Amino acid sequence: MDLGNDGWRKSSFSGGNSDNCVEVKNLGGAKALRDTEDPDGAILTIHAGSWDAFVAGVKAGEFD
Repeated sequence: MDLGNDGWRKSSFSGGNSDNCVEVKNLGGAKALRDTEDPDGAILTIHAGSWDAFVAGVKAGEFD
């Protein structure tokens, strides 16, 4: 799946020059995730509601 290079957001927890993180792209009703180190590699797509639940869990410390 080629989603181009526009619209990807790098994790706010990565350093300015770090490539050790995940990027997310909004696809409307879904989100796409890819490894910053391998932008041409595999892309994971998930339902936007599942992504929102995951982010809420991270913020609540459920994965600490």
